[in-house]
Amino acid sequence: MYPNSLTQLTRANPFSAPLFTLQKVEEPSQNSDISYEFGSMKYYALCGFGGILSCGITHTAVVPLDLVKCRLQVDPDKYKSIFKGFSITIKEDGMRGLAKGWAPTFIGYSMQGLCKFGFYEQLFLFMKIENTYLWRTSLYLAASASAEFFADIALAPMEACKVRIQTCPGYASNLRQCAPKMFAEEGIWAFYKGVVPLWMRQIPYTMMKFACFERTVELLYKHVVPKPRAECSKSEQLVVTFVAGYIAGVFCAIVSHPADSVVSVLNKESGSSAIGVLKKLGPKGVWKGLVARIIMIGTLTALQWFIYDSVKVYFRLPRPPPPEMPESLKKKLGLTE
Repeated sequence: MYPNSLTQLTRANPFSAPLFTLQKVEEPSQNSDISYEFGSMKYYALCGFGGILSCGITHTAVVPLDLVKCRLQVDPDKYKSIFKGFSITIKEDGMRGLAKGWAPTFIGYSMQGLCKFGFYEQLFLFMKIENTYLWRTSLYLAASASAEFFADIALAPMEACKVRIQTCPGYASNLRQCAPKMFAEEGIWAFYKGVVPLWMRQIPYTMMKFACFERTVELLYKHVVPKPRAECSKSEQLVVTFVAGYIAGVFCAIVSHPADSVVSVLNKESGSSAIGVLKKLGPKGVWKGLVARIIMIGTLTALQWFIYDSVKVYFRLPRPPPPEMPESLKKKLGLTE
């Protein structure tokens, strides 16, 4: 049997290696199906490119839903529901009005995706493969949280412009008008006053996005998919990726929604503070627009993982299988004959 706790592992192997090392993760040195070695600069550059495509394209595609969601959060008395929000927006601004904020959305979330996916896998480089397996859930959480911290600094200015364009009729119709106007009125702080609430929204979201996705993939291959991943075609593996991504997305939306409501109101109102907005919204107000966000984030997360994994398939980047106990660890614990 495998050890079911770290205590048992320590007893079985008292001379185990320290948690962190500078040793590269073990990868097959000769593999015709891999084009770039794990840990190389080209590998991380392509991971970042995959992040740009997965986040930039998907967030821009759902701008109409995001616009209605933001308006529902900042003015629930007027918009009341998703369908009412779409109806009022089209009536007031026409069909083109649904695309408001597309430019800062594309730029901001492309930058966020570059940092998020590009930084995420770097922490795996500094751990031995045995510890990567044993601590995998903690590693998913730590790597995703640290990556998102920097990703949000890149996202914050464009997120502030997006929300101002979408929720303040007449303020500015595009990014070229909005950014200079915000800077003239409030200075550089206008673009970063929402970064702390953004961290409150995005870091829990990303931790759930990566950890839930990775463990869901693991469980799907273990209990649902009738054959090992190695025997699945690339298209079958991408289907599993999409399903796991959608499941992760639902949980992402729930854990991050209150902070998302605060960010929407904060970036709409000049001179507001996060605590002031939170008091104004109250316990019920922070959950307005949750249904719209579950639909949006569930679809977004599934598509993001699908696109990111497709980039890895196209460039033949290493795509690790669901975690299994490494042979070296099995030998240390005497689990092999």
